[in-house]
Amino acid sequence: MNRNLSRRDFLKLSGVGLAGLGVLAFKPYKPLDLEYLSSYKQLPQFPSSEIIGRVVDPGIDLRNSPTNDQNLNTSITKLAADTLVVWEREVIGNVLYGLSNQRYVETPEGYIYSSVLQPTRNLPNTAITEMPAGQKGFWAEVTVPYVELAHEGVVASPWMQDHIAYNFPPRLYYGQVVWIDQIRTNNGFAEYRWNEDAGHGYGYGAYGEFFWADGAGLKVLTDEDVAPISPEIDPNEKKIEVDLDYQTLSCYEGPTEVYFCRISSGIKYDAQTGQISDKLATPVGNLLTHWKIISLNMTAGTFQSGYSTPAVPWTTMISGDGISIHGAFWHNAFGEKRSHGCINVAPEDAKWIFRWTTPYVSLAQSEARVSLPDHGTIVVSTEINF
Repeated sequence: MNRNLSRRDFLKLSGVGLAGLGVLAFKPYKPLDLEYLSSYKQLPQFPSSEIIGRVVDPGIDLRNSPTNDQNLNTSITKLAADTLVVWEREVIGNVLYGLSNQRYVETPEGYIYSSVLQPTRNLPNTAITEMPAGQKGFWAEVTVPYVELAHEGVVASPWMQDHIAYNFPPRLYYGQVVWIDQIRTNNGFAEYRWNEDAGHGYGYGAYGEFFWADGAGLKVLTDEDVAPISPEIDPNEKKIEVDLDYQTLSCYEGPTEVYFCRISSGIKYDAQTGQISDKLATPVGNLLTHWKIISLNMTAGTFQSGYSTPAVPWTTMISGDGISIHGAFWHNAFGEKRSHGCINVAPEDAKWIFRWTTPYVSLAQSEARVSLPDHGTIVVSTEINF
């Protein structure tokens, strides 16, 4: 039986929760079954533009002007999740309901609120046809808007179970990084097997699942991709400052700011009660980068990401084993508080921060940890309490 997928349900699929923004109707995909889930998925024909916007939530308005003022009736139609559009430019609009992000993306058909439109690119790769000599696997990064997945083996994760229940096809999205342990040729195309098995050495919360994907959508990472940035700088001279009021992050080498990006930190209310709360807020104070891993499965109950989100890229833990700076591919709401404690940044920003901070991590390592009194890069987070 088909079920309507609410925005809240889709956020659960995506691995993030954001209450208080209403429920939007979504027409589900055709029912999924295991035969469908195990079938070959070649890359689709993506829009031809330098930047391609991917709608991240169901039921998003395409508008004839950049405003959500209901009195003006600007909605042209509702867009399904994973709809792809030509991204022409960002414009300043009129966004109501207390959101600080006032940007809309202009497309040939109309305007879409930028927070719900992931900027992606279509950068297909020449897939390799054999595993690299002497390696049990390799890391690969998604470089196209999305890659269809063919499931293998048991359905075990909440993420996969929800996709089946809500008739939504499993996919990898631009910026995600996965561990590949097998290559095969199918219908003349090279496919990579994404290994989400916690037992193979990096899983941390994975459920033992496997997925096949068109290798053309995945870039094989090299040592150059993870090479340290500014390794000649004394690590003690590196510092990150996070402004939780303005939702910004700056990297400093001594007194010089060398990198800047917008963030989405922890929400300041309880989604269950709707009350103001610090339960999911990002910690304030002097934090330390102490555990870094190229890709991580974040699962509710173990990590503070909420729900179940595989392949969270470029994760840099800064407080315990639950608060990190990491790439977020499921929204573009940077500048707004919306995470469950972590500091969300765009995948490319997370990758830069991952390479710049200590401890440095090589592809062969996949991860690195330090223990107090030793530590990595200092992260100072500040917030004005009213």
